[in-house]
Amino acid sequence: MGHSYHQHSGIRLAIAGLGCALLALTGCMGPILRQQSPDAELTEAAAQDNQLVGGVAHPHGMGYMKVEAIGLVTGLNSTGGDPPLSGQRAGLLAEMNRMDIEDPNAVLASPQTAMVMIRGLLHPGIQEGDKFDIEVATMARSETSSLRGGWLMDTRLTETAVLGGQVRKGHPMGLAEGAIMVDPSSGEDGEEGHTTRGRILGGGVAKKSRGLGLIIDHQHQSIRLSQAIGKSINNRFHSYDEGQREGVATPKTDEYVELRLHPRYKDNVSRFMRVVRSIPLRESPSQRQTRLGQLRDQLLDPVTTSTAALRLEAMGDEQAITVLQEGVKSEDAEVRFRAAEALAYLDVTEAVETLANVARDEPAFRAEAFLALSAMDDGVAYEELTELLSTKSAETRYGAFRSIWHMAPGDPLIRSQAITDKFGYHILDVKGPAMVHVTRSHRPEVVLFGKHHRLQTPLVLDAGPRIMINGDGDEIKISRFGVNEPTQQRTVSTDLDAVIRAIVDLGGDYPDVVQMLQQAKETGVLPSRFKVNALPEGGRRHARETENTETTVETGKLKKQENV
Repeated sequence: MGHSYHQHSGIRLAIAGLGCALLALTGCMGPILRQQSPDAELTEAAAQDNQLVGGVAHPHGMGYMKVEAIGLVTGLNSTGGDPPLSGQRAGLLAEMNRMDIEDPNAVLASPQTAMVMIRGLLHPGIQEGDKFDIEVATMARSETSSLRGGWLMDTRLTETAVLGGQVRKGHPMGLAEGAIMVDPSSGEDGEEGHTTRGRILGGGVAKKSRGLGLIIDHQHQSIRLSQAIGKSINNRFHSYDEGQREGVATPKTDEYVELRLHPRYKDNVSRFMRVVRSIPLRESPSQRQTRLGQLRDQLLDPVTTSTAALRLEAMGDEQAITVLQEGVKSEDAEVRFRAAEALAYLDVTEAVETLANVARDEPAFRAEAFLALSAMDDGVAYEELTELLSTKSAETRYGAFRSIWHMAPGDPLIRSQAITDKFGYHILDVKGPAMVHVTRSHRPEVVLFGKHHRLQTPLVLDAGPRIMINGDGDEIKISRFGVNEPTQQRTVSTDLDAVIRAIVDLGGDYPDVVQMLQQAKETGVLPSRFKVNALPEGGRRHARETENTETTVETGKLKKQENV
């Protein structure tokens, strides 16, 4: 394989957020609205050298934008309530009147509905049409006891700000709609968890794209410099549209350069910005050779290897690749990884083996390794990822699945089964321990690792408030009950796939399937391993091989750290 790092992959799905997707959440239903900004992650090393873009300009558009609204949840099982008089209620009534909903006050008073607060985060670089998670919660003094089984009606989301002591709304930035997933372990009385809040995975759709750019520092602002920055960036990052070369940078004024995210960094916006800031502004051939030698020495030093790898990636030419290939052969594990990571974003095959080994054996770098592998247009990378689907580590297996899905979502090995358009459903014919995986962030998705999963009877399970599963012997009956509706029933075998399909056939949604699976595991009737959001975590501390041991309290013996 070559290193055609300027080419697009026609099969890479433009999904924002694998970089976020690969950060594990705290707890089953912890808040998704964490005010984290990639700005905080950007290395400042480049800014210390005024011969680099980062020495004269800083990023714009790298923060998260919070959008929110008041909305209406329907379909509750008599757990809703009439909201008290408030400005929020008045605003919701006005929106319902705009939508021509008949007798909106009666709708709000119904126990089948609830007024809720809706929030979401638009990540840096999100594009129109991209999806994002939604958090839903009841209002203060609400009579609603549970949102389980509810459906959020189509709601416009706006950015809000407090100006002059009043809350001001901006333009609509997104739409939200979908089935609400409440923590299945939460009791209906609220004592066992939070039944009055939940999530809609991928329930938000961005209506506008968020721009990225560079703001030139005040003391350096000039049209000439703005154009020089744009030229330097475009020499490194460009693509071809109908044979015409197009760069990613557009100088707009003497203080602002607009950036378009390069496709290879679609799932790693912060790295794209770090690499852009590491691009040299002006450099003669002799200066470049001198700096190349310095970067080689820095790459091979574990203390400076991360910054050096980024700067070599920013150079992006054959000489830089040769230095990085030397780094992959280093005896130091971190040097090998950082060099391979940079090579992956240059689409060089030599990166694959090192990154696959890291994904398998080194939890500290696993999240970054999967991001880098999924950015490649390389058949060898795909082959290594398919091998990782059968490993013991749950997060390695699921991380490999997500990487393949981003590389080739239509690949027969991992593509979604056509049983519903409400969530992804994947059955992987792979080796390794039988495992069932579900998500609680970014994309509603059930993944079965292995084709054979059977429930043990007898069993009694719930799939939402209206579907009940009873099993005895070799048969399982799935029944749907509803007020003023005839009972519907399906009889299937103990095969988990058949049970899931029957739930969907009876109108069950993703939260219903997740609840059934979690109850099945908790009650011991699902022998397969069951994991929720087994996503590789970022920010783990890298332990040297000499430190990669821990003492067990029970035996006092030393043992190797186990993979997660």
